[in-house]
Amino acid sequence: MNDAIISGIRARASASRFDGEGTVPDVQVQALAELATCAPTAYNLQNWRLVAVRSPAAKARLRDIAFGQAKVTEAAVVYVVCGQAPSHRTLANRLRPAVDAGIMPPSTVGSWVAAVEQTYAGNAGMRRDEAIRSATLGAAFLIFAAQAHGLASCPMVGFDAERLARELALAADEIPVLLVAVGHAAEGNRPQKPRLPVAQILTTL
Repeated sequence: MNDAIISGIRARASASRFDGEGTVPDVQVQALAELATCAPTAYNLQNWRLVAVRSPAAKARLRDIAFGQAKVTEAAVVYVVCGQAPSHRTLANRLRPAVDAGIMPPSTVGSWVAAVEQTYAGNAGMRRDEAIRSATLGAAFLIFAAQAHGLASCPMVGFDAERLARELALAADEIPVLLVAVGHAAEGNRPQKPRLPVAQILTTL
């Protein structure tokens, strides 16, 4: 059992206040994004994209899209976590590094490509659901990556998704799922709130 991971899970809390003067350097912005990509995706689709909003001008525009939430401009960086609709056309290229590393036999690639095409083609609901699932898992890993780097974070869903997609010129198959504000915590943040007892949320069959 890894006590450090468990301690991080129990200590993590969504920050409502950030030190507006705090910064996160480029190398750390990239390191957090890289750790986010360690999250799982179906068929290793890796169907997500991150946009790191850092400049004062870009954060001001994003704050307006996010209904004026102060966290957007106070945090050092706000990641827009986008999900992408599953595509069998891109999957072979995304699996090639696993084949080259000897993790996956080449014969598996074709069967996975066919499975993705059969599972998602023509089903807009499933494609959207998978995009949201992947982006959400990526956002969760991003949050814990920030925690490991000693940074505060807060997932945010209060924004105009259509305006944000236009602002970022997202592709037709991309959905802005979550904002994750990351930065240095200011005074006044609350600790993690108590959770429901396990007996209320766990069913064992």
